[in-house]
Amino acid sequence: MLPVALPATIALSLCAPPAADPRWKNGPPASDDFFPIAVWLQAPRNAKRYSDIGINLYVGLWRGPTEEQLAELERHGMAVICSLNAFARAHMDRQVIVGWMHGDEPDNAQRLRDRKGYGPPVPIEKIVADYERIRAADPTRPVLLNLGQGVAWDGWHGRGVRSNHPEDYPGYVEGGDIVSFDIYPAVHDHPEVAGKLWHVARGVRRLREWAGPERTVWNCIECTRIGNKERKPTPAEVKAEVWMSIIHGSRGIIYFCHQFEPRVIEAALLEDAGMREAVTRINREIRELAPIINGRPVETALRVDVDPPGVSEELARALEPRPIATLVRKRDGATYVFAVRMEASPARASFGLEGLRGKARVEVLGEGRTLEAEAGRFSDAFEGHAVHLYRIEEMRVVRRPAPLERPLISSPRARR
Repeated sequence: MLPVALPATIALSLCAPPAADPRWKNGPPASDDFFPIAVWLQAPRNAKRYSDIGINLYVGLWRGPTEEQLAELERHGMAVICSLNAFARAHMDRQVIVGWMHGDEPDNAQRLRDRKGYGPPVPIEKIVADYERIRAADPTRPVLLNLGQGVAWDGWHGRGVRSNHPEDYPGYVEGGDIVSFDIYPAVHDHPEVAGKLWHVARGVRRLREWAGPERTVWNCIECTRIGNKERKPTPAEVKAEVWMSIIHGSRGIIYFCHQFEPRVIEAALLEDAGMREAVTRINREIRELAPIINGRPVETALRVDVDPPGVSEELARALEPRPIATLVRKRDGATYVFAVRMEASPARASFGLEGLRGKARVEVLGEGRTLEAEAGRFSDAFEGHAVHLYRIEEMRVVRRPAPLERPLISSPRARR
């Protein structure tokens, strides 16, 4: 921890584009109650099972799209973002397609054609030119560009000769309307990243800065052991990564569901009962809160005092000095505060909401408990990487009129 306590944070809600962009006639639903919750490169035969756990979008189709793939997705009402291949060009009227996939991780070193080693990343100029060609072919759907972990980690050696060159990314983001990235810290094998979930938040924050307000940022979330034989992410870690993403401005989540070690399982999320149930709960929260998440930023300031104060020096350098990150929204007279502990150690937080007077009831959503705010302040305990979602509504005290000394109009019985 930093040896000197950091000042209390005055946190304003982050300004991010809505999840559904009305610019795209044939894009994802343009309503404030829609939040994209996707899976990456999964077989359409599992669309019903994914729909049952709250997935509303496929991203990528293996060697597709094909007629069989689209027909299966249509049968289950599952939208898809896929490649603009020859088949897709001949079937642009298919409403199941809501966006075009523009490759994957072009910012990483690319395998050479003879498969003997790697060359440099795909040139930025090619990515932008290919994007322009896709847009020219179909301007009614957004183009999704997914980038690698160099978005969040400058030292990622997988970029080859462009490792430690974050200045490349403002150019890359010009190759998409939706830009996303992937980094999986819970199962990462490098000590600089492993277990430090805040890399997810850092990547979202940086990508938003590079993308600007005209582009939407999504990101990929780990939910399996992927290639780590020793451990897999816990349900609490997955929830923390999801809400770190949303709080820092991501407006779409893509779960990476594959496992490669100790054996290959394409839909490993569906085969893991505990994680499947946890992801179902997370997705339900997102769906129910989508109108709040997608709401306009508010001017309400939130002061957060944390005990113990401060963050690790590494987090302070890499992202921000916020021990607990927050997002504030208002809707239907209630104030919502979404909060996540950014590190693995426990802490206690005291929240102060500007403009909240008197007593207020604080509902901790999904946890079956309530707190009470007094003069705009309430406190709560956070385990490492804990997420708490609050709904605050001011208590209105209804004053009963004082009893009259005599009735204004006497009853007929009294007159008799």
